[in-house]
Amino acid sequence: MRRLAPTLALLAAGVAMAASPALAGAPAAAAPMAMSASPPPPAARATVDLKDATGASIGAATLVDAPHGVLLRVTVKGLAPGWHGLHFHEKGLCTAPDFKSAGGHVHGAAGAVHGLLNPAATETGDLPNLYVAADGAGAAEFYSALVSLKGAEGRPALLDTDGSALVIHANPDDHVSQPIGGAGPRAACGVITAGQG
Repeated sequence: MRRLAPTLALLAAGVAMAASPALAGAPAAAAPMAMSASPPPPAARATVDLKDATGASIGAATLVDAPHGVLLRVTVKGLAPGWHGLHFHEKGLCTAPDFKSAGGHVHGAAGAVHGLLNPAATETGDLPNLYVAADGAGAAEFYSALVSLKGAEGRPALLDTDGSALVIHANPDDHVSQPIGGAGPRAACGVITAGQG
């Protein structure tokens, strides 16, 4: 046993050195660095007070600038049941009763062509239809990759110098025919206003 003792001691020392890079002459592993990533800035937001031809408030909408588009949430009450065309219009002005002051649809090119289902479409203000239930109430959330609030990625800015508006039409949009997909008269309108929503 006495002859084995030095051998066992050397083996123990070798195991200890293998287990400890510092003892074996290997560089010690660096301690993990604390990550200090700053949170992203808050997304730009906008609000809309939707009013009918009499000037009565019939709903609201909020818009949030997403990384590659705009998220739109709409709630309405007191509208005729069924599907209604919904579009971003090019001017931030909603003069009752016909709301023609809001101009045409927001578009990204001259000679605008309407329709989400139209392969030649150039309008960027087109949106899916809004459904209103039998009690006159409707709520929906939409995403548009065609616009932005402030011009991100070169997309048309809804909060540009002359503003823009959200318009609800009396009839559904067929997303193909010109100039507005047969959506009919403007039933409600609201100016898109910068701020928290």
